[in-house]
Amino acid sequence: MSQKRTTQSAEEIIARIRSFLGNPAVRVLIGRYRDFKRVHGALEVALGKREPRSIGERFDAALFKRILSHAAETFSASFDDIVNAFQDPWYVRGLATVITSIARFGVTLPQRLSAPFLVVWNVTKRCNLKCKHCYANASLLGAPDELSFEDKKRIIDMLDNAGTVAIAFSGGEPLMTPRILELLEYTARTGMQVSIATNGTLITPELAKRLKEVGVNYVEISIDSPNPEEHDEFRGVPGAWERAIQGIKYVKRAGITTGIAYVVTRKSVDHVPEMIDLARRIGVHTLMFFQFIPTGRGKQFRDLEMRPEDVERFLNYIYDAWEHGTKPQILSTNPVYARISVSKVEKGGKRITMAHFGAIPNGGRYGAAALALAEFVGGCGAGRAYFALEHNGDVYPCVFLPIRVGNILRDGFDKIWFESELFNAFRDRDSPRHAAHACPYKYVCGGCRAHAYAVTGDPLGPDPTCLYARQHGIWDTYMKARGR
Repeated sequence: MSQKRTTQSAEEIIARIRSFLGNPAVRVLIGRYRDFKRVHGALEVALGKREPRSIGERFDAALFKRILSHAAETFSASFDDIVNAFQDPWYVRGLATVITSIARFGVTLPQRLSAPFLVVWNVTKRCNLKCKHCYANASLLGAPDELSFEDKKRIIDMLDNAGTVAIAFSGGEPLMTPRILELLEYTARTGMQVSIATNGTLITPELAKRLKEVGVNYVEISIDSPNPEEHDEFRGVPGAWERAIQGIKYVKRAGITTGIAYVVTRKSVDHVPEMIDLARRIGVHTLMFFQFIPTGRGKQFRDLEMRPEDVERFLNYIYDAWEHGTKPQILSTNPVYARISVSKVEKGGKRITMAHFGAIPNGGRYGAAALALAEFVGGCGAGRAYFALEHNGDVYPCVFLPIRVGNILRDGFDKIWFESELFNAFRDRDSPRHAAHACPYKYVCGGCRAHAYAVTGDPLGPDPTCLYARQHGIWDTYMKARGR
């Protein structure tokens, strides 16, 4: 079967990368590059974005150009292909983070990172809606312990220096955050990608224009149904649907990349085809399907959870819809989607998704190289490729996983990111403690840690939505071992 041949080829590519980076001379050289700012500056020079500022930087840039040329060869590309692929500044940041990660940890599956690719910051608990499924338990009054503007800037500096690639401002309703435009502009100046997850109801043409001016790269607006009445009933405020749709149009008109977020439940899954049609009609860039997880106010609605069979059909359906359409890009927060896409590519599909961290639109063209990249990125990013930050500085592995691991202002970034026992457990998918350790898709998927915790009470337990885990005994083995 093609799966075995493709998997072997992916393994050969990974082995080749490890062999090159494991060379004693290369290891000594790369091991020197743990400082993100140094690596980032050298990459800007190597990729032709600016002139070197010192002899040392010129040397670093020459070394990275050689390494990147070798990597391009491995992935059947050229150095010019890499230059073209890294036009956006946050792509360069991402590459710098990967290099500092390899310098610190070597090549791992999935790759251990020296900083998160993404931080989702629930920057406020203020909100003008009353959504039934709100994981943040937001309200109009917000919370008394929201950080000051200066403390928020300190956090941005901390994340910038560590090498974080992107910050997504959420809430609550982030647009109700005091001095939000100043905060967004301050973040954009670092070179990090800046996005907003909003309900869209507060966006006006003037505000959309200002968001563009301060450097916002992406705005994602939540739509809970193609039917206005259903959306408004779920959101708790009449007219919310119309205002959200208008908000999307204003943002698009301002020239900002725009997406729709849709929460998939046992009830709402029937509307998925209509949501895809709506997204295509409006012309958004991305349609992100959020898996419903019973946490926060969502605990009251456990009957909305989908069965594994339904999840499998749904993820196959949206992959096929994405495969046979140009726009929008169709993604899901469920890491099982990565396993689905890898299986599809092994049967001739063209696109590989790495859960909500994006996709390779022409992944089939790159074959085993794209599959190897999917294993490096690693599916579920909770505590390993991203974390959630609360309004008061508390840190969680994921916005849907309510296990506090520290406070970024009191404990510092390094202590939380490198020393958290839970974060490190999420990074080791070969450990018998991790329910996915025996799964052949453990690196590309790993199962949703938030859903595992919500259902089993164990953040390292099996993903209850994964049909593969049910059919291949992973779920039963786990439950029997715990006497359930």
